[in-house]
Amino acid sequence: MYAITIPEPGGPEALVWAEVPDPEPGEGEVLIEVATSAVNRADIMQRQGFYDPPPGASPYPGLECSGRIAELGPGVSGWAVGDEVCALLSGGGYAEKVAVPAGQLLPVPAGLEVRQAAALPEVTCTVWSNVFMIAHLRPGETFLVHGGSSGIGTMAIQLAKAVGARVAVTAGTQEKLDYCAGLGADILINYREQDFVEEIKRATDGAGADVILDNMGAKYLDRNVQALAVNGRLAIIGMQGGVKGELNIGLLLGKRGAISATSLRARPLGEKATIVAAVREHVWPLIEGGHVRPVVDRELPMSEAAQAHQVLEESGHVGKVLLVTE
Repeated sequence: MYAITIPEPGGPEALVWAEVPDPEPGEGEVLIEVATSAVNRADIMQRQGFYDPPPGASPYPGLECSGRIAELGPGVSGWAVGDEVCALLSGGGYAEKVAVPAGQLLPVPAGLEVRQAAALPEVTCTVWSNVFMIAHLRPGETFLVHGGSSGIGTMAIQLAKAVGARVAVTAGTQEKLDYCAGLGADILINYREQDFVEEIKRATDGAGADVILDNMGAKYLDRNVQALAVNGRLAIIGMQGGVKGELNIGLLLGKRGAISATSLRARPLGEKATIVAAVREHVWPLIEGGHVRPVVDRELPMSEAAQAHQVLEESGHVGKVLLVTE
């Protein structure tokens, strides 16, 4: 088969479409013939040499895919060869085939084409686990998501609205804010021109956000705590703004606030399977009912993954960028 390899870390040109050995499904795994994968910022970090796959995972980038089951490994039940699926991966999505634990499989939602489904696993699992399973966003609460036009952001807006929350977003252009509004965002903040702390407090009569989903890390840490409401919850899922920040513990204590920080890739298989099962139970009906949809900016041939990485690094996209094999 062919896959995107990284012979040496570097810029987008470090991604090389090359012939590699076919993977074989192990105990409890299935082999997927990949139709589509999706690009995530974690893939860029891996390409740069900063985010190695977990031990035993595929060395190729790609944290989600969609396609058809080509082979069942020993001990797999409930799935059949030919089933159209999408999957949460620890790596290997930028390839024509990938082996994945059966607990990380999801059926392609009714009404979606198989290639569109590649835009779902990483964002749905990230948003559901952080915003709902950990931060427990409830109806009527105010939810702030940074980077509202990203793949994570576009899914977070829709899921928060589906449960009856009031949604605030940050984005860097009016065009992106307008798109977020079309998905249901209520409070639109241009982070280049406005202070999100002031805007959130203004929009909530000084109360602040009950839940914040943050991809920036250190750069926004202090301001996120300032923006939290009493009993607010801050969920950190990224480090685009650095890894070390100063935390005002007194302010956090005064707000009885909570901070969580998670990633999906290195979690134990059992934890991933639990998250995937929750997504199938709670999110898939919303997708199949037309209340939530994947947002796809563009599709590119998988062999042109370097161009897709450039698109993400330039932040010139809304939603997901997909890589297509067929």
